[in-house]
Amino acid sequence: MFTLSSPAFFTAWSSGAATGLGLFAVVGAQSAFILRQGLMRAHLLSILAVCAVIDAVFIFSSVWGLQVLTEWFPSLTQIVLWFGVSFLAWYGVQSARRAWRGGSLAACRAAVPSRGAALLGAIGFSLLNPHFWLDMMVVGSLAHGFDDARMAYASGVLCASLLWLAVLGIGSRLFAPLFNDARAWRVLDGLIALVMAGLAFSLARGGLAG
Repeated sequence: MFTLSSPAFFTAWSSGAATGLGLFAVVGAQSAFILRQGLMRAHLLSILAVCAVIDAVFIFSSVWGLQVLTEWFPSLTQIVLWFGVSFLAWYGVQSARRAWRGGSLAACRAAVPSRGAALLGAIGFSLLNPHFWLDMMVVGSLAHGFDDARMAYASGVLCASLLWLAVLGIGSRLFAPLFNDARAWRVLDGLIALVMAGLAFSLARGGLAG
């Protein structure tokens, strides 16, 4: 047994935090979506809350037995992969269209989606992103190396996730003044389109190869 102040707890927690930062602190599909919504001031707190809850549920679920679920339903991985490819490709096309048309911060804020649509987007960029599931599999695999301290490991991963979400939320607010220039929006949407297209292509290639 161990307590919150025991070396085993701290070792597991710090290892989880380091793993979480390595997995989550990248500008991937979910991060790009959050940044754009934050720059538009479009339901940012609600989106961050949904992403945090999803991460918490699946981080601890991965430690409890997500690997067992995928072993029982091996086709689940392929289903999520191809839904993810389609979703990322669609969003990439939308971003490319926005980059081509251009726009300003005021114009983008005038086209803010409803809260429901924004939250569905947050859910989609989490659960329809195969990289999200791969990350959870990694977390679940590594956690079992800590035996009774594996929940401390999961807590560390969750803290890293929450820290990265906070960085994205604060960063989007700090950079908002730069996006009064329409060219900044075109660059951002162009980069998002490239990120989405690259992710969709790499996932599709991996799925076909497998």
